[in-house]
Amino acid sequence: MSEHNIAGKKVAFLLTDGVEQVELTSPWQAVKDAGGEPTLVAPGSGKLQGFNGTDKGDTFDVDLTVAEANASDFDALVIPGGVVNADHLRADKDAQSFTRSFFEQHKPVASICHGPWVLIDAGVIRGRNVTSYFTLETDLKNAGANWTDEEVVVDQGLVTSRNPDDLPAFNSKLVEEIAEGQHAGQTA
Repeated sequence: MSEHNIAGKKVAFLLTDGVEQVELTSPWQAVKDAGGEPTLVAPGSGKLQGFNGTDKGDTFDVDLTVAEANASDFDALVIPGGVVNADHLRADKDAQSFTRSFFEQHKPVASICHGPWVLIDAGVIRGRNVTSYFTLETDLKNAGANWTDEEVVVDQGLVTSRNPDDLPAFNSKLVEEIAEGQHAGQTA
């Protein structure tokens, strides 16, 4: 059980097919354990295919399409990783707009592994302190981010981590930032 209570807080999880399964399920469970209410938001309706590395994992039911979703209905956003997941999300205009809205509303956002690719295309990464899967270092730096190789980086409500090994630290900071609420420095 988390030391932070986020009872009643609604958390959007933005993902699509190809999500790294544990980067969805572990933070999802951390949010639930702390009293939060997770919602799966995706570009399309139906079911999504999770992956464990390159092997197919479980499928997950979409609660709400990103075109129907409104950031004002949520307290925070989580963007799990997975190369295919992040690559498809970063090219989706609705996913970009939805992500950007959380920054405009100063709400916590957490992204792990390849998920920060979405932050680049949403136009919210310049000047921010972040980490990610190591192969995104150049992309993030070219987009104006301050990238470091650490298990978790927190910058004014933005939480980033590198890979599944970092999930304990990622989940802890994610829940802490949600409990703290809006951050004035969390801007687009």
